[in-house]
Order: sequence, then C-alpha cells, then structure tokens
Amino acid sequence: MRRKEFSVSEEQEIEAFLNEASFGFLGTIGTDGSPRVTPLNFVYMEGCFYFHGSLAGEKMKQIKQDSSVSFTVAEEFSLIPSYFSDPELACPATSFFKSVMAFGQAEVVADLHTKGKALQRFMEKLQPQGGYVPIDANDSRYAGRLKAVAVVRIVPERLSAKFKFGQNLAADRFEHINGELQRRDEGRDAETAEMMRKYCPFHQK
Repeated sequence: MRRKEFSVSEEQEIEAFLNEASFGFLGTIGTDGSPRVTPLNFVYMEGCFYFHGSLAGEKMKQIKQDSSVSFTVAEEFSLIPSYFSDPELACPATSFFKSVMAFGQAEVVADLHTKGKALQRFMEKLQPQGGYVPIDANDSRYAGRLKAVAVVRIVPERLSAKFKFGQNLAADRFEHINGELQRRDEGRDAETAEMMRKYCPFHQK
C-alpha cells in the first residue's frame, strides 16, 4: 500500500519529473501469457508516454495481443544508512526517491506528424546539444524513416506518484537525517537534503 504522506498529486511536479527522467519500465503480457518488463527510453508529451522500436519487435506483438500495459519511472536520490537514525539496528536503513506508476492502454501511432513530434522530443531530451536536422514529417529525409519505425503511445487510465523524502519523520529525526546528508555530502546528498525540505509538510508554507 502506498503511504499517503509520500503521494504527490500536483501535475506540474509529476510532469517535471517525467520530463527530466529518460528511462522507464514497460509492463506487458507476453504472447505466452507470462508477464514481461522491458526497460526503455521514453518521453512524456501531452499527458501520454511515448516510446519507439521495431515494427516487428516483441513489444509490438505483446501490445497487439493485449494493449493493457503498465509503465513505471523511478529515480533514486540518496541511500539513508541505518546509523543515521540508530547506532545498532539495521531497521531504519532506507532510500529516498521519486517514482511514477501508470496503467493504461498502448496504441500504435500511425500519423507521421505525431510520430515526428514524439521522436523530436526524444532528440531534445537525449541530445539537447543539437547537431542534427530537426525531425519533421514534411522533410523528405525523414518521411521514409518515420514510416519504418514504430512509435507507441501509452494513454494513462490511472497514474500515481510517490516522492519519498522523509515526510513521515518526526521533526527532530527529520532534522538529524537532513543534517547527516549535508555533512556526508556525497553523490546527490545535497540535492536530497533540498528535496526533503521541499516536500516535508512542516517546511511547506
């Protein structure tokens, strides 16, 4: 069960996270009836997830058989060792992270302009420095290539977000862990400490 103190419902927060993340996990039902999870790059555009692949790939076979899918995006920020809270017990060890889970229908995109727009968003996310001719279905250099690639849109029917940054902690323990992160100052610790203060109820105005 998802703890309500970690839930995020603000659309702007969710969209910002999905626009920053580039990797997610597609859940499908295989042609043999068994569950499948496929890691892949994605973009989030106009309330839907998009990914691309081969027209004859395994994912396409699975989606044609059963279009009901799940899609999960998660990003870990910092590991929180047990000794931040207790000098002996292992129980308090945890991690702080952001995650989004969506359940909905996958549909193959046929319109070349929509395919071009989605693939252009991929390029903007994965190659922000440019160095290429923008993807446009009206450009003869891309028209044939757009026809040859599969682009799939996932239309969410349910979407939930969980941003875990110590919102359930008592104020004194919250401040202690926040201070320990700042003292350790490794990896994403400074960013995690900032996220704690952003999402903690007693730090919000």
